[in-house]
Order: sequence, then C-alpha cells, then structure tokens
Amino acid sequence: MHDVQQRPERPDHGPLAGFTVGVTAARRADELGALLQRRGASVLHAPALRIVPLADDSELLAATKDLLDRAPDVVVATTAIGFRGWIEAAEGWGLGEALLGRLGEVELLARGPKVKGAIRAAGLTEEWSPSSESMAEVLDRLLEEGVDGRRVAVQLHGEPLPGFVEALRAGGAEVVGVPVYRWMPPEDLGPVDRLLDTTVARGLDAVTFTSAPAAASLLSRAEDRGLLPELLAALRHDVLPACVGPVTALPLQSRGVDTVQPERFRLGPLVQLLCQELPGRARVLPVAGHRLEIRGHAVLVDGALRPVPPAGMSLLRTLCKRPGWVVSRAELLRALPGAGRDEHAVETAMARLRTALGAPKLVQTVVKRGYRLALDPAADSKYGDG
Repeated sequence: MHDVQQRPERPDHGPLAGFTVGVTAARRADELGALLQRRGASVLHAPALRIVPLADDSELLAATKDLLDRAPDVVVATTAIGFRGWIEAAEGWGLGEALLGRLGEVELLARGPKVKGAIRAAGLTEEWSPSSESMAEVLDRLLEEGVDGRRVAVQLHGEPLPGFVEALRAGGAEVVGVPVYRWMPPEDLGPVDRLLDTTVARGLDAVTFTSAPAAASLLSRAEDRGLLPELLAALRHDVLPACVGPVTALPLQSRGVDTVQPERFRLGPLVQLLCQELPGRARVLPVAGHRLEIRGHAVLVDGALRPVPPAGMSLLRTLCKRPGWVVSRAELLRALPGAGRDEHAVETAMARLRTALGAPKLVQTVVKRGYRLALDPAADSKYGDG
C-alpha cells in the first residue's frame, strides 16, 4: 500500500510512534495505555478522578428499598460495573434475592453489550438494548413507548444524566435515580497537575477521555489553578481531545471544545481513531530529497523513526512555520525553552537536532543570517509565500 520509494514496506514502529497521548481514565486505564503503547505512543497517565463505591451508602440503600416497596415500570442499567455493584451491595444488605426478583418483573433496558453481559450474569434477561450503546437511543425508545405516569429507575453512572432525566420527567415520568458509585477528585492531584502543565505547554499530541466526569474534573482542576483559558486554547488548537463517545464529550463541548469520537464507543475504536487522526495532523515536507514527517517528539525521515530531543523539536517547529525561509538565531533562541540570551545555545541544539535526524543537510546554515529547512525546489511555490 505504501510508496516503497518514500517509506519502508514494513516500518519498525507503530502508527502512533513519536506521539504522546494523555490518559485521564480512572478505570481500565492500564488497558487503554497498553493499547496506545502497543501502537508506538508514549503515554502520560493521570487519573482525573477516582471511583468511590457506595456499598454502605444510605442513598443507594434508600433507592433500593424504595424500588422494592413500589415497583418501577422500567429499569435502565447504564454500566456493567455499576449494575454489578448494585447487586453486590444489595446482597451485602440481605436484599439481593428481593432485588433480583424485582428486576425480573420489570422492563429492563441495557445501555450496551457490557451491561447486557452483567445483567445475564446475574441470571436476568434484558428486554432491549441499543446497538449504538447510546443513552440517546434508550431515551428515544422510552419516549416513543410513552412514559407519562410511568415509574422509571435509572442506574446513574457516577454523575447525573441531566438531559436524559429531564426529558423523561418532561414526558410525564417519575424518575428514580439509583446512585451506585460516585466520582471524586483523585487523592493525589500531582499527576493531574502534570498532565495539565504538559497539555498547556503543548507537550501532548492528544488527550483521551472515557467518561464525562473525567473531562469535567480536568476542567475543574484547571479552573482551580487559573489555567482554564490556557487549557481550552490548547485543546481547541493544538492538542487533540479524543472522547469515547458523545456523552463523554459534553463537558468539553459546553466550553466550546470540539472533540473526535469513534463510531463505536469502545476503547479499541478510540485507539484506532487516534491512529488515523494523529498521523493525519503531522506536518509532512519534502526536504533535501527526503520526506520529513514531524510528529510530537520524533520525526520520520523517509519513514524511519528518529526521536528528537525537546530543544531540537522546538527549533524544527520554528523552522517549519516558514519552510525554506531563513530564520534568525535570535528567533530560534526565543523558541528554545529556558535558553537565556546566549545564541550559542541555538548552535548546540542545532547540532544535536542534525545528529538526531541522521541527515545533516536537512537544515542549512545561512552564514550571518540563521538557518533554514532545505525545502526541495519543487515545493517552493507551495510553501514559499510563508
């Protein structure tokens, strides 16, 4: 499929090599991180929240007793972990058999395959489950059936489902929330703060979100630290926010941040989406007879992966803003993080960049003026206007 003249037939790196991806997930973070690393990405993990089970929580006990006393017409199970947690908590209170009996009598809806699996593992059978794993589709079905005067129990997955619950109530339903677990800020905020600082500094290429509370928690922490405007600017322009689905994206969208989402709301498709999106966003230039692809912390030279130190990447990005044009040492010095005023730092970083690229002629020295990318003549008309 590849042009063998430009890149190896079998590249020795994954599609995400050279990119750094932030992971905000609390649960299944190891699985997501492994999927990303297997495809070559560097991963920065910072759980933006923690899940607190409510096995001894009075709210869950009260909701469970309420449903045993007054049967609902419909029960909506939204997450497998939440459904299992509910059954386990009820068993701990000596109400497990009664709850399973009650759930066996009502219209039981499952949000997707995982919840369906948890329902069947409990010896129950769901009446219906959407193929899309979308709460919107569950809502559509309920509203089409008509909910006026009906009692609908909704297993909440960590945070309220405002649009869902409001729409049911507007349709005349009595909605009972079943709060199985809660999202709380992480006990150690250090990793989240590092993720925020790295995102604002454009040290990440993408940030993944697998739950709306994780997105909301990251925004809240940024606000607490006075970094919210910088974080939003980074996510709008330079760092790709990738969400597992539309519900997860809502806190970001409410702040004017567009996200990418896979068609199937699962971890595998989320990683595959990044495998398409991030290489597609990389800058590709024909330089000195080579194909140069600039990624987050590495460069592909004719398809071969070349890791580049941070200072070298800063220089390269500055040169790429105006490919083929001469960039002064003073401007390059400003691009170097913490370089001070000594232009000798530019020469040192440039020497290391050329070594890292493995092709010294990619960057030309223009005596007494600065440096330029040796853009191929055929590309001059395309890039020469800056």
